[in-house]
Amino acid sequence: MNLFFELSERLIEQAPSSIIREQVDYLSGGGRMIGIKGARGVGKSTLLLQFAKQKLKNSRKLYISLDDILFAHRGLADFADEFVKLGGEYLLIDEVHSYSGWARELKNIYDRYPGLHVLFTGSSILQLSDGLNELSRRAVIYDLPGLSLREYIHFQTGIRFEPVPLEQILENHGSLAKTIWKEIRPLQYFNEYLRAGYYPYYFEHPQTYDLRLKESVIKVIESDLLITSGMNPGNMEKIKQLLYIISHSVPFKPNIDKLAGRMQIGRNTLKTYFRYLDIAGITRSLFSEKKGNSLLTKPEKVYLHHPNIMYSLNPADVNIGTVRESFLLSQLANGHTLHYPGTGDFLVDRKYLIEVGGKNKTDTQIKGQKNAWLASDGIETGIANRIPLWLFGFLY
Repeated sequence: MNLFFELSERLIEQAPSSIIREQVDYLSGGGRMIGIKGARGVGKSTLLLQFAKQKLKNSRKLYISLDDILFAHRGLADFADEFVKLGGEYLLIDEVHSYSGWARELKNIYDRYPGLHVLFTGSSILQLSDGLNELSRRAVIYDLPGLSLREYIHFQTGIRFEPVPLEQILENHGSLAKTIWKEIRPLQYFNEYLRAGYYPYYFEHPQTYDLRLKESVIKVIESDLLITSGMNPGNMEKIKQLLYIISHSVPFKPNIDKLAGRMQIGRNTLKTYFRYLDIAGITRSLFSEKKGNSLLTKPEKVYLHHPNIMYSLNPADVNIGTVRESFLLSQLANGHTLHYPGTGDFLVDRKYLIEVGGKNKTDTQIKGQKNAWLASDGIETGIANRIPLWLFGFLY
């Protein structure tokens, strides 16, 4: 146990203090068991360590990662028991998806030790297991997205703007944009952010960001997805093949029959692969409101999770129109429901219709539609129903 305490204290002490996301406050008041899930690279581990460093200075705490070889033959519940007997108050558990039976053991820990606080992180692919349902009455689970444009600007400049609800952006975008561009040139940071900065590790070493992002995507498929889905390793090559097709087809509107034949797999298997890539935080699928989005529903359009992945996987052939749509989708997906409409690009919360384009884009496609808006790239300030695209980066 002494080794675990030593490793824990070292990692907590080394946690960066210069870039701390506001979501660290999630961990302060959510009850005895709090979970954070999200795509690989969004900063879950760092958030956990920063919370320990900032908020638990005078508490008996221990940080562990379940992908550590030390847990290959060690039970989590027994470990928690030993920690409690040593006066433990806060057990911070990273990478729970790497540990078989993690949900059952967390449930046992919660029930057996009412004085112990447990905070854990896991990949977004925890949704593939029944674990979250098993913990639903005990744990508060938060989704951690990558950095918004607002957060990126904060960490680049030190200037902090407040997040703005969607309704305020739609109704007051003129005054909001003016307030922001009085202090910064938003288009400068917006164009930077499209290429790099969604994943916080960008700030550690910007020069290797593209390479690390590409490696992270592959690791999600070959490691995280393989562990959680229980699929045969051979299927991972098919999923990588699908990802290659998506990243080299813009925009991607899947023809299921043709694509299944090309990949030599069944239709339903292909639809399952689409869902896996979505849950893993590599892609985002857009479904028709009328058809729903069940496991076997065909997506109408498929985007990479964020423009950063587009520039990382296929930098020589990036389509600016798809970049714009991917950006808006990535910002709106945190807190809003989106569907593929018959007219326009996105139906948001079944209420707002948004068409995306450049500064010369007209509203022809949405003319006459109720609650319809243009999200325009290349402008600092909008007018009427034309809103600067970058402003949607201030939603969270």
